[in-house]
Amino acid sequence: MNSFFKILLTALAVIVLASFLPGIDVGSNYFTAVLVAVVISLLNMFVRPLLIFLTLPATLITLGLFLFIINAVIVLMAGKLVDGFEVSGFGTALIFSILLSVFRSYLFSFFEEEKENA
Repeated sequence: MNSFFKILLTALAVIVLASFLPGIDVGSNYFTAVLVAVVISLLNMFVRPLLIFLTLPATLITLGLFLFIINAVIVLMAGKLVDGFEVSGFGTALIFSILLSVFRSYLFSFFEEEKENA
């Protein structure tokens, strides 16, 4: 149930970010946003560790900043895999991935505090 809730929060973050970030188009379909959240989480689970391993020297040289590039590649891959999710370019994917990470961490921490206090 916890992972399902996180997928829904990520879908909410995708819709909010797509509404004000030019170059990202989800449409008005909430199902597409949920599908984007599922695909991004699956890519983060399976493809991201492989990309991190393959680019480990670049990640070490840039002191971890290359991970932003990997996150942008994950967003671009999700744009290719999900119909209805459009990403206009690499710069847009980079900004979207950074904002999505910040927004998700904020939402997850907010709801974790609520659960601990209850």
